Amino acid sequence: MTRMTRSFFNMLVAAIVISAIGLWAPTAMAQDDAAVAAEPIKGDGVLTIVLQNIDFVFIIIIALSMVAVTLMISSALRLRKGAFMPEATINTVREMIETRQFKELIEFTEDDPSFVARAINPALKRAPSFSAMKEAMETAIGEQTADQFRKIEYLNIIGNLGPLLGLLGTVLGMIDAFSAMKAAGGAADPSILAGGISKALSHTFMGLFLAVPALAAFGVLRTITDKLTIRAALTCEELLLMIKPAEAKSAAVSSRPGGAPSAPTAPARPRVNPVPQPPTA
Repeated sequence: MTRMTRSFFNMLVAAIVISAIGLWAPTAMAQDDAAVAAEPIKGDGVLTIVLQNIDFVFIIIIALSMVAVTLMISSALRLRKGAFMPEATINTVREMIETRQFKELIEFTEDDPSFVARAINPALKRAPSFSAMKEAMETAIGEQTADQFRKIEYLNIIGNLGPLLGLLGTVLGMIDAFSAMKAAGGAADPSILAGGISKALSHTFMGLFLAVPALAAFGVLRTITDKLTIRAALTCEELLLMIKPAEAKSAAVSSRPGGAPSAPTAPARPRVNPVPQPPTA
C-alpha cells in the first residue's frame, strides 16, 4: 500500500472519529449554577435531533453516504502500485521480450488484468510497425487512464449533491415552520417553529456531512490516480523500447531481396569534361 493510500485511510478514520464525537456531543447550553445544582442538564445530541427528522431527503443522504464509503474503500484498494504495475508481470514481460517470445507474450498480456499488460497487448498486435505499436499503446493508456478517473468521478458527483440535498431539506423545514405559523394565525407556539427550524438545520448538517468527506476523498484519490497512471505509462514506454531495436533490424533485413544484406557498391567516379585546347596557327 502506498504512502498516500495510508494517509487517506488515516484521514478517513480521523474524520469518522471526529464525526462520531460531534454527533453524540450534547448541544444544550449550560444553565445557571443554581439550576445545575438543582437538576442535571437536559439536552438533545445532534444525532438525536437528526433522527427526529427522518424523511425522504434523510434516506437519500444516508444511501449516498453508503455509496460514497463503498467507493472510497474500493478505490483505495484498487489504486495501488501492485495492481497497476505488478513486479511479477513486469519481470515476465521483460524476460519474454529478451528471449523474443512474442507469441507467448501476446497470450500472457491477454489474460493479465494489470494496467501495464493491457497497454502492451494492443501494441504487440500492431507489429512490426513501431509507429503503429506506439500509437496503439498510447491509445490504450489513454483509455485506461480515463476509465480510472471515471470510477472516482462518482465521489465528486456525490460531494456536489450533498449541499444541494441539504438545501432541499432546509427549504422543506422552513416551509413546515411557516406553515405552522400560518395555521396558528401568526401566533404560533415557539416550540412548533423550533421543530421546523430544527428539521431545516438537521438536513443542512447531513448534506455537509456527506459533501465534505466525499470531496476530500475525491481530491486525494485523483492525485493518486494521476501519479500511478503516469508511472505506469513510463513503464510501458520502457518495455516498448526494448522491442524497437529488434523490430527495426528485422524490417531493414526483410526489405532486401532474399532477406540478405546487399554488398556495398563502390561510389561512382565523377565525370570530368575535357579541357578545350587553343587553336593552332
